[in-house]
Amino acid sequence: MKAYMAFTRKEFTEFTRTYKLMILGLVFLFFGIMSPLAAKYMPEIISEFMPAGMEIALTTPTALDAWMQFFKNVSQLGLLVAVILFGGIMSSEYSRGTLIHMLTKGLPRRTVVLAKFTAASLLWTAAYLLCFGTAYGYTWYYWRADAGMEGLYVAIAATWLYGIFLLSITILGSVLFRNSYGCLLFTGIAVVLQILLNMIPKIKEFNPMELITEGTPLLQGQVESTLFLKPTVVGCIGTLICVTLSCIIFNKKKL
Repeated sequence: MKAYMAFTRKEFTEFTRTYKLMILGLVFLFFGIMSPLAAKYMPEIISEFMPAGMEIALTTPTALDAWMQFFKNVSQLGLLVAVILFGGIMSSEYSRGTLIHMLTKGLPRRTVVLAKFTAASLLWTAAYLLCFGTAYGYTWYYWRADAGMEGLYVAIAATWLYGIFLLSITILGSVLFRNSYGCLLFTGIAVVLQILLNMIPKIKEFNPMELITEGTPLLQGQVESTLFLKPTVVGCIGTLICVTLSCIIFNKKKL
């Protein structure tokens, strides 16, 4: 346990040194600020750029528009940035050869994988909470009572869980491949596969990708929160499988 805690702290030191902590924090803070602002002022911006004499009916922005923008930003750009930042979480160790020294001194290999997954998950969680808290504050400021709409917290939790699931895939990819490009390609293929599986109705209800695609429909009242139960179970099992496989493969990997 001491080795696990020490290696996790070492990862956060590395995140700070390589500016990953700052970059992820600033990106998600930006999304948290811009999501409600874009929803609030987009109609005015559009009307400003409309040709003279041309009229278009623009609806009054609501809290729903702000949260739709939030989920769009986080589930697309936010997760992409996270995967890119964590894609080289193992390759940097391979290239520098730093793991060999620690492992020869008795550090369990599974501790390396678990500590890296824990550190990445905690950083993702902190950045995501920063983004949500900022977006909620601005949304409350503009729309007050409508800020905490029905189904919001289920959608928020579902998106967070998918982020954890995606990180476990990224960790597995970083163990399988010695460079970050291979890891990113592996993660990209996994995401594309989920998109393709989402086209099959009988599989779609179990697909973890439902966790990020059904958030907006939930807020719009088009689906029930129970829809997230099966993808949540599959996502949790998938995360456990990816982390376990990462430990097994890394335990047998030549450094």
